[in-house]
Amino acid sequence: MHSQLAPGVTQIATSNRDNAFLIDGDDGLTLVDVGWSKAPEALLNTLAALGRKPSDIRRVILTHAHPDHVQGAAELRRHTGAHILIHDADRAWLEAGRVPAEGRSGTIGRLIDHLPKLHWPPTTADDTVSDGHVVEGSDGLRVIHTPGHSPGHIVLLHEPSRTVLMGDAAFNCGKLTIGPAALAADPGLRPGSLARIPQNLDAVGFAHGAPLTGSEVHSFQEFLQQLRSEL
Repeated sequence: MHSQLAPGVTQIATSNRDNAFLIDGDDGLTLVDVGWSKAPEALLNTLAALGRKPSDIRRVILTHAHPDHVQGAAELRRHTGAHILIHDADRAWLEAGRVPAEGRSGTIGRLIDHLPKLHWPPTTADDTVSDGHVVEGSDGLRVIHTPGHSPGHIVLLHEPSRTVLMGDAAFNCGKLTIGPAALAADPGLRPGSLARIPQNLDAVGFAHGAPLTGSEVHSFQEFLQQLRSEL
């Protein structure tokens, strides 16, 4: 299932709880996040439905190295030849194939990371991204470093459409939230990271939850303002 979130930005459901985003860029397609191990099948099926071929995906930008975002990355690269990009602070996690013990602040988070189904094939990044970086060929995706959920978590701003892709910096599952502290590496950093997100937005895409567009974006701006007031 896919839908157009904004001009040049397509949201793809990789499972009934997870979303990835496809950006029609200057030299082909940029994929933001992959998903679980079965996600490449859904992504490739969507490509075919859009009349595109696997090699049209030139790069994959991972918002962070958690299994529900990266588990299918190696398989997708095998089909597409795409380069994989991630923030340097999460690169070691991606290449280790799991979240380390220090990657979660709570006992529950550390326990679930021991489960083999939450590991992934160790995947080498082709390059890294950093705060303020506009990814070449991506039609204006600007990186905003938002540590907290993980050290290298990033949010991506599609500047032409004023669309922000949140990764796991925030969720919209029934209500807007920053998620359980136990699953974050350093939960205290999250409000300050979110305060860095621009307020003049036209659309918001979430890895988990329904997107916000049009007048709905106002609720997201209020959410951000509330977080800023707590700093």
